[in-house]
Amino acid sequence: QVIKCKAAVMWEANKPFSIEEVEVAPPKAHEVRIKVVATGICRSDDHVVTGGLVMPFPIILGHEAAGVVESVGQGVTSIKPGDKVIPLFVPQCGECKSCLSTKGNLCSKNDLGSSAGLMPDGTTRFTCKGKAIHHFLGTSTFTEYTVVHESAVAKIDAAAPLEKVCLIGCGFSTGYGAAVQTAKVEPGSTCAIFGLGGVGLSVVMGCKAAGASRIIAVDVNSNKFAKAKELGATDCVNPKDFKKPIHEVLIEMTGHGVDYSFEVIGRTETMAAALACCQYNYGVSVIVGLPPAAQKITFDPFLLFTGRTWKGSVFGGWKSKDSVPKLVADYMKKKFVLDPLITHTLPFSKINEGFDLLRTGK
Repeated sequence: QVIKCKAAVMWEANKPFSIEEVEVAPPKAHEVRIKVVATGICRSDDHVVTGGLVMPFPIILGHEAAGVVESVGQGVTSIKPGDKVIPLFVPQCGECKSCLSTKGNLCSKNDLGSSAGLMPDGTTRFTCKGKAIHHFLGTSTFTEYTVVHESAVAKIDAAAPLEKVCLIGCGFSTGYGAAVQTAKVEPGSTCAIFGLGGVGLSVVMGCKAAGASRIIAVDVNSNKFAKAKELGATDCVNPKDFKKPIHEVLIEMTGHGVDYSFEVIGRTETMAAALACCQYNYGVSVIVGLPPAAQKITFDPFLLFTGRTWKGSVFGGWKSKDSVPKLVADYMKKKFVLDPLITHTLPFSKINEGFDLLRTGK
């Protein structure tokens, strides 16, 4: 059966979301149709609106969610209707080079690089006003029902509160994993985190969980410092309070630079600063924020020649299908908190207000 439901359609860039009635086709072979119960708003969704992440329009955005399986296509054996699930914007096919490697997690079936905005078979499951609507990162969660490929969904604990664990679909896992998985922060180390949105705060939690002795939180919005401290930051620094470049401030504060730095904004200037502020010989800097399209970065190669490591992290380095159920289980065992990351809860019809709150740093 085709399901008619509400969705927030983005018809073109730099325009508000439009709540429309859409038709959601039944799942094809190896696909799953999900009733979305809760979805978070992430800066990466906004990058599509502003053109920083280039995707085809019209499109249904959203990639951080939790829901209940409504129906499954032919050949789906791992998941059944009624199961609680989290859609995965980084799938896990289990067959590509990255999936087969113990070091990798960015499955080749992802839609980050190609930006096709379609299901793996090259078609879409959404129609609105007679027009085909594109998918976003294989998830599209700003809709009451969505269809995802079986490799892009994780079954989770039936007792999990969906309005909280939806954050494990992107923000929390991305930040926490950047610290514990990608950087592998060690006990006693010193860390700097640039950007204190939901992902940056999750990096703070990851550094704390890994036993870092000093966690320096950096943001131009000082209103974010109280929450950063609550979650484990030991120092908070606003670059606007200094005449000198922020990397020099951090080197002075630590004597030699930090062991680990994280850029969780997606700006080339802060990526360069995060690299420069880590220890010249064995410091590790991780790019976590989604970089804007068509921007290049220039830096002094001597920064790397002396031994620093510069790396990126998508979805916190977690193998998605394997790790998401475990992260949900850890949340249920109270190994980490999610409540402080949730500032507002709005009805779906107020999605544009939600994006205004994101854009104003609230």
